[in-house]
Formats: sequence, structure tokens, C-alpha cells
Amino acid sequence: MTQDKTTTESRQDARLEPVRKLTGHYRPPTDKSIAHRALILAALAKGRSTVAPITRSEDVAATARCLRQLGVTINESPDGWIVESPGVNGWTAPERGLDCGNSGTTMRLLAGCLVGRPFASTLIGDDSLSRRPMRRIAEPLRLMGAEIDLAKGDTAPIRITGIVLDGVEYTLPVPSAQVKSAILLAGLSAQGETVITERIVSRDHTERMLDAAGVDCVIEYPPRAGDRREAMLASGAAEAVKADYQRLIRLGERREVQPHDWVLPGDFSAAAFFIAAAVGVKKSDLIVADVGLNPKRTGFLKVLKRMGVDYETTHRENSGGEPRGRIRIAAFADLKATKVGAAEIPTLIDELPILAVLAARAEGVTVIRGAEELRHKESDRIAAVAANLRAMGAKVAELEDGWAIEGPTEWHAATIDPQGDHRIAMAFSIAALWADGPSVIRNAGIVRVSDPEFFAALTALTH
Repeated sequence: MTQDKTTTESRQDARLEPVRKLTGHYRPPTDKSIAHRALILAALAKGRSTVAPITRSEDVAATARCLRQLGVTINESPDGWIVESPGVNGWTAPERGLDCGNSGTTMRLLAGCLVGRPFASTLIGDDSLSRRPMRRIAEPLRLMGAEIDLAKGDTAPIRITGIVLDGVEYTLPVPSAQVKSAILLAGLSAQGETVITERIVSRDHTERMLDAAGVDCVIEYPPRAGDRREAMLASGAAEAVKADYQRLIRLGERREVQPHDWVLPGDFSAAAFFIAAAVGVKKSDLIVADVGLNPKRTGFLKVLKRMGVDYETTHRENSGGEPRGRIRIAAFADLKATKVGAAEIPTLIDELPILAVLAARAEGVTVIRGAEELRHKESDRIAAVAANLRAMGAKVAELEDGWAIEGPTEWHAATIDPQGDHRIAMAFSIAALWADGPSVIRNAGIVRVSDPEFFAALTALTH
């Protein structure tokens, strides 16, 4: 694997050769979804918190940069970040726009924090982030009394006028961990109770971490008329109830975030690319160490099991409300097609590009539906995946909310355009390992957004 440098790191091309084996230990970078939240919660708390290990993700760096502009001290040490905060009531008005870079998580979560502050602020981002929809957080926050102005009615910059908030009872129209988190963070400083109803449960990092930081964040699974919930509970199917039934998230009386020493797991979404690589290379024996195993994040593993992949998870433990452990992939499998529907999408939303790549190796037609949110990521991921799969020889039908992919594909070398999207670049870097010759990923340096060490790790495991 070689990289050809051009004028900036993000415009580097990567040339990848097919490989015959993938072996070794891989510790994924720190989970950036959890790192964002740990830094924000540490900044909301009055006093000293630590967040470790450090991630070099550009997205998380954007969160740290914005928090510093609000008067929070964040220093790096060999052991992690040290956060000294005056507490949310001591935050100060930023002197300029809060630059979220390419990070939608930074923008949406900080919007929830800032709407209840007694000063004005503006959240800005790069060209890509400035095209992504923001009305879905603005609408529930406005119901709480927030004064928010969006460019063109739906996009950044987000201009916020600080105001006293009221609690809200809100049902999420579609599953979204970022919208849910924005409401919960706003609810911490609101008058009255905040209650969120989820019909389909999305990632639950914020709820788990609020609880670990001393906040009353209560989860309820209320019965619905005519459902079989009580019978299922009586039969011992508690986990099925939690997975398949709507739930309520209620902020109680104790809403002051306490300082905490956060120990972060490895990023499952980053690990998924290497797991997929091991699945597709016959001589593979991969151990993914210290990776997050939150069941709301690991739907990718469940789909792989249906497709015929054997794996084992061991050494489970828990820190800050987040389970973690080890995954081993050692048995090559002939993949079979499967179906993925809307109920599963929240548990594997970031893994869908690499799942689509694996689907092209599977026998039969894999259908993935209910993923229309991918149209509004760093790229239109549905269109980008379809175009690049076709470039490598796959048979794929682009659907409004997903794909129908027929396999198995005989992979051809190709030049891949990730369209400025780190997950597309990483997914097709894995596909390139199985091609019939060298492939080129254009502007591959974009992977730095989430995993600056991606190519170095891939080289180490394939040589």
C-alpha cells in the first residue's frame, strides 16, 4: 500500500494491492461518539474530569476546540485529556463562531447545550456540514422555547439566542441519537420535566453516560394496548422487549452533571472495516481488542452471523456505563445474502457502507432498506456506495432508502471516488483488498476525520 501526497493531507490518494492474508491484533481508535459526549459532559460539570485515551479524530478535535471557546480548559497529558471546567453556568460567550468542522455530532449536541445559556452563539461548519439538515434538532428545541435561526431554514450556520427553557414531551419521528442527545442536553437546564419517546431505539450512549455522571436519566418501557409485553416478560424475554418495544427516557430531578473520570472503549464503527476485511480474506486471524460492545452499536455483528460469519466475543467488562471486550474473527465463510430492515438500521447506521461491500460477496440478493438517513451524511452514501460498487463490478440497484445487491462479485480493480466521505473511503479500501489488481482511492486522506491511523493499521495487518 502506498500513498501519493498532493497539496494537503485530505487530498492524498491511496494505492492498494490485493492481499492474501490478514492477521494480528488491532486496537481501534477511541470511540469518537463516546469521546464527543465525554468531553461535553466533562465541560458541563464543575471541576476536574479526565477523558482517556485521547483520540486524534478531527471530529472530536472540533468538539474540544469549541468547548475551549466557551471557557473550558482542556489539556492533553500522556494519560488523556484533563478537563477543568467552571461548570455550564460558568460558560462564557464565544468571541467568534464555534467551528464544528465536519462534525455533525459536535454541532447537534452543542446546540442542545447552548440553547439554555444566557448568551448568543453561532455554530458553523465546513462546506459539507453546512449542507446537512439541522431542522430536525431545531424543531424540538424550539418546542422548549429555544430561539434558533437556521440558514436557508434547515442548515448551518445555527444562530442561537440564549433563553430560559421549558421541559418537553417529545416523540422522535425517526430514530436519531443526535436529536435525542440534543434534547436531553437542553433538558438538563430546562424548567419542568423532559420526556422523550422512542418508537425505535437508537444509540444510547448519552443516556448511559448521563447516568454514570450522576444525572437522573430514567428509562421506562411502558406497555401499549394490545401488545404482548407482559407475556413476553413473564416468559423471560426481557431483552426482546427492550429491543422491540418503544421506550421513554425521562430526566428526573437530579440534573447536575458531576465530574467523572471517563475511560473510553475502542470504536466499533472503526473496527467494523477490519472485521469485514478479515471476513473476506481466506488466511485471516484477527483479534480486535478493547472495543465497545454496546448492543445498540453492534447490529453489524448480528447481520454477519446471519450471513454465515463465525466470531467470538470475550473479556467483557463495563466502564462509564459502556460494555467493552474482544472480538476474534478466524474462520473464513462463504457469505449468504440477507435482508436488513428499518428496525435494525439504528444499530449499524455507520457500518452500512462496509456491509454493502460485503453484500456484494454474498450468494444471492441482499436487500437493505430503511436507511434514507444515509442521503444526508458527509455524502449521499446510498448513491456513493452504488456508484463505487458498480465501478468494481458489482450488481447493485440503488433504492430510495438503501440497495438491492446481487452477489457474489468478481472484484475488479478501480479508481474510487469517496466524494469527501471518510466511511466511503474506508469501505472501498477494504473492497480493494479483494480486487484483481491495484485500486486507487482518491483523496483518501479524508479518513483522518475518524481514524488517522487507518492505513497504517491496514498495512500492519496485511503484511
